[in-house]
Formats: sequence, structure tokens, C-alpha cells
Amino acid sequence: MENKQLIEVIKTALEDIKGQQIEVFDVADLTPLTDAMVICTGTSSTHIKALADEVVVKVKQAGAPVNSVEGREQAEWVLVDLGNVVVHLMLGATRALYRLEDLWSFRPQSANDKRAADKE
Repeated sequence: MENKQLIEVIKTALEDIKGQQIEVFDVADLTPLTDAMVICTGTSSTHIKALADEVVVKVKQAGAPVNSVEGREQAEWVLVDLGNVVVHLMLGATRALYRLEDLWSFRPQSANDKRAADKE
């Protein structure tokens, strides 16, 4: 299954269970570990578990493998590893604390950007 199709399956699963602030990041140029990350906020630990379960069920139904699910016990931050796509399901406070969006939105500076910054 292509990444784009897998991401659509994930987004639909999260939307079906009322996941909030769903964002997708293309990180293929930033890390060799995965191509994309999906981040979603849940309202409680029970909601986070339900979101993780729904993603796993829908991805398996679509015929894609699920490598692992981490953090489900505490359910403040659950990571669903789908290989080329990693899903982060987080409580609002946890998401605000770790700010993954800021970390993974970094883009490598080009030589022109570096020279422009040096001149300022």
C-alpha cells in the first residue's frame, strides 16, 4: 500500500473516532526511519486507546501491516508504528509539552538561507 493511501486510511480512522487536531508531516527528508508522521490529540486516556485500536483495525483491514503499538498501557502518548508511517496519539497536555510539530517541521537550511542569515 502506498503511503498516501495508508495516510488516508489512518486519517479516516482517527476522524471516525473524533480525533482532534490531526496533522500529517512528511519527514522522509529528515529521517531514514519513516516517511511520514501523523499526530492526533485525544481527550482522555480511554479516547487515546480507542484511537489506537481503530487505527490498528482499519490499517489491518486495508491489508497493511502494523509493526507495533507502544505506550497503550499509560495512554498519554501512544505510538503506532506502521513502518513508512508512524502515528502519534497524544493527550492535549502531552502534545503541548513535547511539541512534535515544531521538531518535525524543521527543514534543512539551504546555502542561500545560511548566507542570508549571516548577513542579518
